[in-house]
Amino acid sequence: MRRAPRVLRQLSLVVGLALSGACSILPQADPADVYRLPTAQNSIPAPNSLPVRWSLRIAKPISSDALNSPNIAVVPQGDLISHYKASRWSDPAPVLLRNRILDAFQRDGRVRLLSTDDSNLQSDFELGGELQAFQTEYRGQAAEVVIRFDGRLVRGSDQRILASRRFEVRQPVSNKQVPGVVAGFGQAGDQLMTQLIGWAVQQGENSPQR
Repeated sequence: MRRAPRVLRQLSLVVGLALSGACSILPQADPADVYRLPTAQNSIPAPNSLPVRWSLRIAKPISSDALNSPNIAVVPQGDLISHYKASRWSDPAPVLLRNRILDAFQRDGRVRLLSTDDSNLQSDFELGGELQAFQTEYRGQAAEVVIRFDGRLVRGSDQRILASRRFEVRQPVSNKQVPGVVAGFGQAGDQLMTQLIGWAVQQGENSPQR
């Protein structure tokens, strides 16, 4: 009976050595570079525009499983969707786009009562939609960033769709390394924000809030 503790200690030592050996045998994951979606550095508020009196909530867009991840998506040919190795976004693409839209509205300055779907705040309108493309696409040797977003403006009181529009931006990429591709996403995002904010503000001003 006195030998039991000693046997248990020996058994624990053997198991521990086995586990440490297994850890050294298992392949180590390659470290990944984490990228933020670049934002405009010199945004200028819309000229001769007064702040609107309504509030806006920005919702995370719906997307496919291929885009709803931190992977930086690329379509090298045809309908094949892949991603860049050892590189990823800081958040899934729908979250990146929602946060980019929020930042763009804040920089624009016309809509000052802003929130996102992370908070349970009421608002006069909600801007959401579907993210259909957020990727680099190759056409032969040429590459371009493609962002396709089906935007919807919804009335907050009854969730009625007031307006919808498809936005598509294609930004050629000359530097096909990941940092150059990320810069291309930033440029494409700037173009999208200019179109999206102008449209949303116009629709909000022309739509009844109640």
